[in-house]
Amino acid sequence: MKTCIVWLRQDLRLTDNPALYHAAQQSDVVVPVYIHAPEELEPWAPGAASRWWRHHSLTALHDALRARGSRLVIRRGASRESLQRLIRETGAGAVYWNHLYEPQAARRDKHIAAWLREQGIEVHAYHGNLLYPPGSVLNKEHKPFRVFTPFWRACRQQGLGDPPLPPPESLGECRLKSETVEALALLPKIAWDHGLYTHWTPGENAARQQLQSFCDETLQDYEKGRDLPGRAGTSRLSPHLAFGELSPRQGVGAVLNSFMNNATQGSGMDTFLSELGWREFAYHTLHHFPRVTDQPLNPRYEAFPWRNDQRLLQAWQQGETGFPIIDAGMRQLWHTGWMHNRVRMIVASFLTKNGLQPWQTGARWFWDTLVDADLASNSFNWQWVAGCGLDAAPYFRIFNPVRQSERFDPNGGYLSEWLPELAGLPLRWLHTPWLAPAEIQHTCNVRIGVDYPAPTLDLNNSRKRALLLFRRLPSTARD
Repeated sequence: MKTCIVWLRQDLRLTDNPALYHAAQQSDVVVPVYIHAPEELEPWAPGAASRWWRHHSLTALHDALRARGSRLVIRRGASRESLQRLIRETGAGAVYWNHLYEPQAARRDKHIAAWLREQGIEVHAYHGNLLYPPGSVLNKEHKPFRVFTPFWRACRQQGLGDPPLPPPESLGECRLKSETVEALALLPKIAWDHGLYTHWTPGENAARQQLQSFCDETLQDYEKGRDLPGRAGTSRLSPHLAFGELSPRQGVGAVLNSFMNNATQGSGMDTFLSELGWREFAYHTLHHFPRVTDQPLNPRYEAFPWRNDQRLLQAWQQGETGFPIIDAGMRQLWHTGWMHNRVRMIVASFLTKNGLQPWQTGARWFWDTLVDADLASNSFNWQWVAGCGLDAAPYFRIFNPVRQSERFDPNGGYLSEWLPELAGLPLRWLHTPWLAPAEIQHTCNVRIGVDYPAPTLDLNNSRKRALLLFRRLPSTARD
């Protein structure tokens, strides 16, 4: 009996899982393993919201494997030592996994692969969570792309990849001892997670259902609907992709099939594929420039005089800045572990450009509170908004939260949902409640500065201050 180990990490699914599929093709018994070693990922060990999701995702995967006569073997401790014990217990001659691209994980995997081969153990690694392996899409000078549009054009010229792989037909019987998911203590000790339960269902089955629902109900209007936070116009697939409950190839296949059945979805399909491309661009950037997680990719910004304003930071974190679109987004994040993408850009611009707080501070908060926290995308997007990343928003692009709110939540539905204390205000004042006359505040039973905070800063003056500081940065840059 030929036995192998499949080391599962950010690929918690059975369908289109190259490591699992090929292991099952080449072995009689496949041992699916999850090793809990968050300390190996420091300083970017998973945050609280991610741990909540992982608990439920692992539970769902365990149930799916049990239904196929197998089981998920869970171990705790250093990955290399855990694999060594598993090889000893099973007699496995090969270990399979799908690549990770985060710097800490990639370095660890490289060392473990070398060590396994020294022990005579086969190592099979696959690119299961991206459409294009990092390093496979380069410009004419064989260097990484630094601008998204030509990068995505080059990707599309390679095609959209092969169809998704089916789940393995048989994995063999696995009777190995295992830790329980509960023993990993991933759930919070203080019950703050009610909103996560209300808004999300982790797991591969839920991911497939959400993908189908997106194609059936949302894809046709996705190009415009994704910008409106008061509507269910986004895919809501990001946490499923982040944990590998769904592969990007499955996303591509589903929207292509949907388009074949309904040609009017063409613009929505192209927009969604471009969003997948942006995710690819973030991962390729992380691969080529690992410093993106902590350091500005544009070295001019190393000299930027970021400020340490704990009062402003706390108001931002708690959704008490006095700017409704900012506060609605931050409260949505705290309650649900997710924030609408348009609002993410607005709150990030406010913190870094109006507030002059370091982008790393915002990235850290998102990392701990997002259920879809993804190191490549999180770091890349914060640098994009702050102006210091690749293909970044120029320094003079500072989102005005009032104008953004009026444009993308014109009827105030999003603001009213997350800021109930303002829900009684007439629409005229909802986006700028501090301008509401005293008699309006009294009639609507909301006192600005008491029931809802007054603005924490002056938008016009803070914008001028930011532009002045950005213009003073050195004009020369190095790669």
